[in-house]
Amino acid sequence: MGIHVTQLRQDRILDEARATTDPVRLVRVFGITVATAMRYVYAAHPERRSTGPR
Repeated sequence: MGIHVTQLRQDRILDEARATTDPVRLVRVFGITVATAMRYVYAAHPERRSTGPR
């Protein structure tokens, strides 16, 4: 039992996303794609997601 390395990494990325709203920082620090960084930013800051006209 315990925590897996993947879970620990995801938690660390989410924690960093809570501290910043800059996806480029997440990309540079963690080596993730821009799309993945944006998912973390939106998870940490749901108010940042635009809900533009359709």
